[in-house]
Amino acid sequence: MDATHNLQTSRLADAAVEMHLTSDGEQRLIPDAYRLAFADPEFLLRRETRGIRFQLELLKPDLAQQAHGIENTIVVFGSARFREPAEAQRLYEAAQASGDAQALRRAEALLRNAHYYDKARRFAQLVADYSLSCPKKDQLYIATGGGPGIMEAANRGAHDRGVLNIGLNILLPHEQEPNPYISPELCFKFHYFALRKMHFLMRAKALVAFPGGFGTLDELFEVITLVQCKKAKPVPIFLFGSEYWKRLVNFDVLVEEGAISPEDLDLFQYVDEPEQAWEGIKRFYGLPDACGL
Repeated sequence: MDATHNLQTSRLADAAVEMHLTSDGEQRLIPDAYRLAFADPEFLLRRETRGIRFQLELLKPDLAQQAHGIENTIVVFGSARFREPAEAQRLYEAAQASGDAQALRRAEALLRNAHYYDKARRFAQLVADYSLSCPKKDQLYIATGGGPGIMEAANRGAHDRGVLNIGLNILLPHEQEPNPYISPELCFKFHYFALRKMHFLMRAKALVAFPGGFGTLDELFEVITLVQCKKAKPVPIFLFGSEYWKRLVNFDVLVEEGAISPEDLDLFQYVDEPEQAWEGIKRFYGLPDACGL
């Protein structure tokens, strides 16, 4: 109990420090009973006001997206650790020169997976190209977790075409900077994972999960479970990189053991090329090659 309390206190203290550092003139704010409640950071960061903070994290990104007319998003997940091919090649050459066997193994994995960066970027370009032909209400916007790797690649693909794209970053113990390709007016930071997850789904018309780690698995299974239990509307869910996903998770075992129904495997599909994922989205919603056709 004490450890949990200390952890919560520490996290709120971190948030308080960040608020102080970003205040005007970087002046540390002091408790003030006479300050208006909604202008009092110390009050807003109390444990008892957590519900208010939930509301604020729900409302701020929602209002910003409403202001830009954003109603439909395509969510892209994937490893924050993957790198674009040129950087992966540079790291591989450096590891070779170092003679460090462990560094070389890591560099080989980066090089092996670098093609996913290019494919995520290409997929986002396809989505952006379609949206450029559409009226505002029918446009689709790329949304990611806002970090490096696959997330950066997807934001970058939309940025390549000059269209708005969204980054939903999260405050972590080791600060994760937002990647430079997110539209600044749609670059958000969350304290609560739960509220961030809600924003991923609130406008999502499809989910594309590239190879990734715990974070990618967390988001993927959250969405699959919500759709399976009919707590969220059906959306196309793509596992990009069939070899990776089939090695990582043997979904057939879940069917064989009676843990899921055979039809639950229809909730997602494997794809290996950006065009496959985009064509799958178009097919699901009956979209033409371009709006107005």
